[in-house]
Amino acid sequence: MFRPKTLQQRLMLFLMLPVTVLLISMGTVGFIYARDSILEQWREAGFLKLQRAAHNVDMRLQQPKEWMKMFLQTGGKADVQAVQEMILERIESTKGVAWVRLDWRRDEDSAAMPMLRMMPRRHGAGGAETARMMSMPHRFHQGRIAEVTSPYYDVSVDGRTVSIISNLNDAEGRTIGTLTAAVRFDYLVDAVSTSDLWGSYRAYIVDGDGHVLAGNTETPPRRLGDNGDELGKTALAEMAEHAAGAVMGEGHPPEEIIGFFRLHEAPWFLVISAPGREVLASIVRFSGYYLLGAAFFILVTLLLIRWVAGRTVVAVKSVSDAAREIAEGRLHHNLPVKSRDEVGELVASFNTMTRQLEEHLRLKNSLELAMEVQQNLLPSEPLIVEGLDIAGTSRYCDETGGDYYDFIGLPEMGQEPIGVAVGDVSGHGVAAALLMTSVRAFIRSRAIHAQSLPRMIGDVNRLLCMDTTLSGSFMTLFFLLMDVASDEIRWIRAGHEPAMAYAPASDAFTELKGPGMALGVDPESSYEEEGCSTLRPGGIILLATDGLWETENGEGEPFGRDRVKALLRQHHRSSSEEIIEAILDAHGRFRGDVPQTDDVTLVVVKCRERKDAL
Repeated sequence: MFRPKTLQQRLMLFLMLPVTVLLISMGTVGFIYARDSILEQWREAGFLKLQRAAHNVDMRLQQPKEWMKMFLQTGGKADVQAVQEMILERIESTKGVAWVRLDWRRDEDSAAMPMLRMMPRRHGAGGAETARMMSMPHRFHQGRIAEVTSPYYDVSVDGRTVSIISNLNDAEGRTIGTLTAAVRFDYLVDAVSTSDLWGSYRAYIVDGDGHVLAGNTETPPRRLGDNGDELGKTALAEMAEHAAGAVMGEGHPPEEIIGFFRLHEAPWFLVISAPGREVLASIVRFSGYYLLGAAFFILVTLLLIRWVAGRTVVAVKSVSDAAREIAEGRLHHNLPVKSRDEVGELVASFNTMTRQLEEHLRLKNSLELAMEVQQNLLPSEPLIVEGLDIAGTSRYCDETGGDYYDFIGLPEMGQEPIGVAVGDVSGHGVAAALLMTSVRAFIRSRAIHAQSLPRMIGDVNRLLCMDTTLSGSFMTLFFLLMDVASDEIRWIRAGHEPAMAYAPASDAFTELKGPGMALGVDPESSYEEEGCSTLRPGGIILLATDGLWETENGEGEPFGRDRVKALLRQHHRSSSEEIIEAILDAHGRFRGDVPQTDDVTLVVVKCRERKDAL
């Protein structure tokens, strides 16, 4: 199965191909609808013209018939000799009439009466030869005519004319004579040949059985459908059921079209046969123009889509190539903006993003350097001294943070005193990190010459207040001082969370509390020292920032102190570093996918079992 791999292939498959199919489908449907509409209009116009041509034939047949009907009305009436004579002259003078004849039949009552003698003469109707009756015999039989029948047709006389015949009956209904008017077929067909639509096509007058009575060709067929003419047979079948219609041959356009229309004045059909390409010339031209125009329109549309899509693909590819180079570390790109549309906005946004990314990378490098510097300020490894196992760590939620811990020696306060400091600067990020480094520097500088713990912390507070007057920042601190020689501990709590002490022997937890204001708030604050608790073998002291207890999971539940106590019970025989790892692992599993929002710092001080507990 073909799977497009590039944007250009997707545009071809999902845009240009559907648009092409849609345009071709719409064009085909439109063409069929327009062609059928034009064809229907052609049929209506063709039928009207065929009807008009048939009407011309009917009019030429109607003229002699009307005079013969007038002659019919004189039957059985006396003293109409002159009228009948005039009617016969009118019939003779009608255009297209070849001859007129009045014949009397010989019977037993008229055996002594001679037949009417016909005298040929030239008459006006195109110089055709006509015959005219003698007046005396006609006058002699006039009294015996009681009825003149309606005219009927006889086409079997000579093949060149059609005979319109009326019988003259006496009072007893016997035919005593016939009135015959012969109309030339060429005169009737000429009515079709002068039509503006059918003048150059084959025209026939056909009876109900399909026999061709006359036509405008030199050798018309004897009957429709002869010689295997399937279209003629189809037309003959249609003529048996319909008074008018048209049948089309095979092909597009059809090779031949036959139209027919029933005459009103005779039981015949006017049939027109014409080449489909000539008859449907307008539809053929329309088809050619339509297909040419549709192909041109589709081609132009696809070229426009291809041009627009191509420009878009080129622009997107340039952005993609530039993004690839940026991913490889080459940030110096400024793509040209060649348009004001969405693609141009994309390129302009990409250029802006590149500049901002470059600045961000510079800032990130600076932050990484600051993080490295800050991490170097924290103890790099656990502190192991006689009788004590001390370890600590800080995990920041950003590159840098405000949490702080340190292991400090205080030589002026006795033999081998060990100080453990844990602090938490308000806020996060670079500002908190800078304040943390300042506090670290103040504490270390004062610890060298400090003679008492409260005075040292007070000096640090006053120095910090000089820097936080305008910013409003502050720092909480828990400073724990352990005298290894005397196994005593002292501490100052400057607004920080109380430390947690655990005695495994009695399974008891104690909080190391005490009063004290956070550093950097009030330069006049004083701090009191708490302590004199005895370090017991196996005992554990945990110092941490509030980021440990207050971390919440996806359900909004905080980690809390109880979980920390349970972990201290479970791992009290482990080293300080192992206890920290256990607490942080449990803390990470508890948080799950929830991002860390606060710095987490903890220090574990474990008293080794080096002598009996006091």
